[in-house]
Amino acid sequence: MSKSSALRTNRLPPLLAGYAPRPGTADELIDAEGQMRPVWQSFMSALGSLSRQETEDIFARGSNYLRDAGVYFRQYSNDPAPERDWPFSHVPVIIHEQEWFSICDGLAQRADLLEQVMADLYGPADLVKGGHLPAELVARNPQWLRPMVGITPASGHFLHVIAFEISRNPDGSWFVLGDRTQAPSGAGFALENRMATARTFQDPFPRANIHRLAGFFRAFRAALDGLSGDAGRRAAILTPGPGNDTYFEHTYIARYLGMMLLEGEDMIVHDGQLKVRTVEGLEPLGTLWRRLDSEFADPLELDENSYLGTPGLVQALRLGTLSMVNALGAGVLEMRAMQAFLPRISEVLTGQPLKLPNIATWWCGTESERAHVRSHTSEIMIGHALASDLPFEMGATTAEGGSFRESAQPSIDAWIEAEGGNLVGQELVTLSTTPAWEDGRLVPRPMTVRVTAARTPTGWTFMPGGYARIGASNDLSALAMQRGGTVADVWIMGDTAVAAESMLGRSSALSPRKGALPARAAENLFWLGRYVERFEGAVRLLRAYHLRLAETGDRKDPRLVALAKYMKAFGIDTNDAVPDALTGLLSSARSCAGKVRDRFSIDGWNALSDLARSLDAIIGMTYPGDGAAHEMGVLLRKITGFSGLVQENMYRSIGWSFLAFGRALERSDALASILAAFCDEKQPQGSLDIALELGDAVMTHRQRYPIDASRSTAIDLLALDPNNPRAIVFQLTEMHELSKMLPGRAAPGRPTALTRAVMPIETRLRTADSGALTPESFLTLRDDLANLSNLVSTLYLR
Repeated sequence: MSKSSALRTNRLPPLLAGYAPRPGTADELIDAEGQMRPVWQSFMSALGSLSRQETEDIFARGSNYLRDAGVYFRQYSNDPAPERDWPFSHVPVIIHEQEWFSICDGLAQRADLLEQVMADLYGPADLVKGGHLPAELVARNPQWLRPMVGITPASGHFLHVIAFEISRNPDGSWFVLGDRTQAPSGAGFALENRMATARTFQDPFPRANIHRLAGFFRAFRAALDGLSGDAGRRAAILTPGPGNDTYFEHTYIARYLGMMLLEGEDMIVHDGQLKVRTVEGLEPLGTLWRRLDSEFADPLELDENSYLGTPGLVQALRLGTLSMVNALGAGVLEMRAMQAFLPRISEVLTGQPLKLPNIATWWCGTESERAHVRSHTSEIMIGHALASDLPFEMGATTAEGGSFRESAQPSIDAWIEAEGGNLVGQELVTLSTTPAWEDGRLVPRPMTVRVTAARTPTGWTFMPGGYARIGASNDLSALAMQRGGTVADVWIMGDTAVAAESMLGRSSALSPRKGALPARAAENLFWLGRYVERFEGAVRLLRAYHLRLAETGDRKDPRLVALAKYMKAFGIDTNDAVPDALTGLLSSARSCAGKVRDRFSIDGWNALSDLARSLDAIIGMTYPGDGAAHEMGVLLRKITGFSGLVQENMYRSIGWSFLAFGRALERSDALASILAAFCDEKQPQGSLDIALELGDAVMTHRQRYPIDASRSTAIDLLALDPNNPRAIVFQLTEMHELSKMLPGRAAPGRPTALTRAVMPIETRLRTADSGALTPESFLTLRDDLANLSNLVSTLYLR
């Protein structure tokens, strides 16, 4: 049936058979007359032309993209691997552009109001003096930061990016559930949602009329750059680090906008100016977009127990040398009690009512409000007044519909009377529903839309879309992702084709940005190279051991004894087919990679994650001997595949140079250690073969030397052959070349300190004779390499 005939006969397409929104609930797809909203018709017509299997197949495309892109969210827990797949709901929420423009108009008014409230709370406090906002709600709020009082933002504004959680009333109008001013999230996830729907809905789905997201980010990036002022000062993003629940978004946004992603330890306040520690020295920052809660930003003036912030940051703000997005202390606006007073504050400050109302809220700090809440408990949610959680988030609401959710209070009335000003009551809202695909059919599920606004020189600009939270059931709390909620793309649909947008804008005069590498990022890349090489070396050792164990079945074989003794010195226990040391090395590599995900390719991260899954799969399931040797071979192929991916695909930036230098240094050290141990004349017969196998040179040796392995030929091939990419001298030559790419302050025509340190080691080995190199020579070489590593740390990583 065509879409037009479906509407003429007041019937819906077969795809929507059984789709029945709850009475008294607004639905995004079906209007109050039971008709499909016009903005959905072309999409539903295309979706309805597919079979159930075809629909499942196209939805799988979106899920596969998100999985391959490594999109995840993190739950705070004691679980050592708390990352969860992004819970994508494949059917988008579709809103007509005219309705969207009306929503944005109301939210722009609200954003301006929040800016005025923020300026008053950290300025004259007229709202408190005038009785429009209770003093205790401000003074007792941990998000109101007293050290920030009286500090005027360098930019002239407190708020630069705000997120609003909105939903539709049963009458079709929109209302605000909550404001996000502290460190709003969602913009990066909205981008990934859009990428997933682009992969999912290709022809014949309508896409030309959907407003693009890139223009929003281009305008916001330009605004951030403009806040930095002087040309030499940068804009950067401040993250709490990999443990944060939205860390993926931080890394994604940093990559997308081309901004440095920094942690508190990356920065220092020097002469009143916030600066970032880079491998080239201190560089000034002009703008910091913080994704860190305010109280953790400065342990000197705020939370003294914070390890996440930068000492002196508040002083830099006080001196006006830094623009902060958003201003520290903006979290005070998120308290649930604020919504009880915003309607009146709007009339006081602007003379206008709110165009977009918020959820009805009553602060229980007065007798009249307490009485109202007590007499309407069946229609109200009750929670903590100072909490910033949205009503449906975990822990946000203690009582709902006249009963407690999880606590064991004697009675709601007694609780309200005892707690009073610590509580708020909020209307038990009915959220609108939207189609979600479940068990092969479309069903209506409750939803909210998160709208992101950014301040630009011309005013507030809104991301045209964003993301919607979709409930797993009709229970309000089921919208939270921790309780099974999902996330959908939001399409803002026009009547005509929308102009294409990109981050490049309309300018054809493009110049590459000068990259700065924070010292912490360089350190993690350097050690990533070392840990990956160390892991590969451990895998080769274990494979060599288990191949010989399978061959002899005797752990007392002299070769096995020698290998076991050698590995024990590095903490590798040969009694376990998969020793803990192996998992520890890979965990260290992944930790380093995780801290530089904004500089690390998605394919590289996925390869490392696949390797970790392969390793986890064989723990406790692999037997010594043939089984372990086979599994080590699988791991070896995967780790070398990862190394090849990095080597071939990673841009030759300074960051790559640190990673490659660490890899070459670790390989040199490992080979020096192997040659010192297994080319010793005291070692049992077959030790030279072990050395060649560990150096991946068995075939090369057979081709180059028509004799059995000797001490001289093994050392010549593994240490001195400049054409062997695994030889020590080859690695030293690579380190020599890489050292020239790293920053240095040498006089013109003079090598840097690192180059001067590499050169004598390389020269000594290039001029050495294989017969003159003893185990002691290789131990001395290891000391030289350790000194080289220390020099890298001293010059660049502190």
